[in-house]
Amino acid sequence: MRYFDAAEHAGARAVSARDRAGLDRGSRVASVHFEDALTLRKPGFERVKVMDLVGLAAALFHEGEVERAGAAAAHQVLDDATRIVSALVVSRLTTLLDGARPYETAEVEDVRTRARDLTAARPTTIAA
Repeated sequence: MRYFDAAEHAGARAVSARDRAGLDRGSRVASVHFEDALTLRKPGFERVKVMDLVGLAAALFHEGEVERAGAAAAHQVLDDATRIVSALVVSRLTTLLDGARPYETAEVEDVRTRARDLTAARPTTIAA
């Protein structure tokens, strides 16, 4: 139970809000919870931070914050994900790709290409 701290609670709320937001694009709740989780994360939880960043980027796409999602969160998470060997992180990139699906800009296409390249380089059978 000591592991389940305020950061984990914020992360759990964020995932729940993100999943609900997938049903109602435009909801602005999930990104706030992911930002809270990232702020509260203690050093040493790099893999979880990367998963929070994936969630943040996906949530920002779902919330219509394409510029913030593509420019900041998505590129940062893709940079970080290449440094961490984790099938779970790679599997979570599907949420990022799902969030980016409706957008057709060069920057978003770059995010999609980088995410697909990373998932192809590290295939996994883990469900997001």
